[in-house]
Amino acid sequence: MKNFKITIEYDGTHFSGWQVQGQNTRTVQGEIERALETITQKRVRVFGSGRTDSGVHAKGQVAHFKSQTKMGLQEFLCALNGNLPDDVRITKIEEASPKFHAQFHVKTKTYRYTILNRAVSPVMERNFCLHVPYKLNIARMREAARLLEGRHDFRSFMTGDPGQRKAPPEKDTVRNLFSLKITRKKHFIFIDAQSNGFLYKMVRSIIGTLLFVGSGKLTPQEVAVILKSKNRTMAGDTAPAHGLCLMEVVY
Repeated sequence: MKNFKITIEYDGTHFSGWQVQGQNTRTVQGEIERALETITQKRVRVFGSGRTDSGVHAKGQVAHFKSQTKMGLQEFLCALNGNLPDDVRITKIEEASPKFHAQFHVKTKTYRYTILNRAVSPVMERNFCLHVPYKLNIARMREAARLLEGRHDFRSFMTGDPGQRKAPPEKDTVRNLFSLKITRKKHFIFIDAQSNGFLYKMVRSIIGTLLFVGSGKLTPQEVAVILKSKNRTMAGDTAPAHGLCLMEVVY
């Protein structure tokens, strides 16, 4: 039995997230597992590096699965992509160590949130960025972002996970946000967050809070207070999913 590591790119617009949820729900994991079953004639379980929510995209999602296939890697890659819908593709396949686990061995993940900051709404990019028509103060957003970098309890930026009956203890909401960088290219603003792990909707909650800072509803200093409060109601809105993309997973 071989252990395969795959890198996946997908447009999350018409998916109900990564994780299989039910027979009538379309998910990325479900599509890949169906393609594998078609190729191998066996049920194959695929394990991702983590969940992405409904509407969230990926350029560098990683998963692993085990199979007894005798196909070469390139043949297997072509077979998989030939059985997948147009909005998901396997960009790389490799044989991994038998002990490799796509979720448990993650060192860092990088997400990018894309904002189009201009008066006119987009057409071509409408499913991949958040349109913000009003002016944003990037300098103040960067100041606030720097206050969030480092190892903190990010409970203030965690939305309740419907998969959990109780909120996790405080020690489980501590994450190391290695970097939170904001760059601008013409009308596009990119916010890149790299961490050893993210809480449920943590990135989108941070983005919503940074947008409050950029619009003048909050000061950077108030973001530091929000972080220490461990109170989600003090932070900004959860930004829409379609602006978010999983860029890279490092092992």
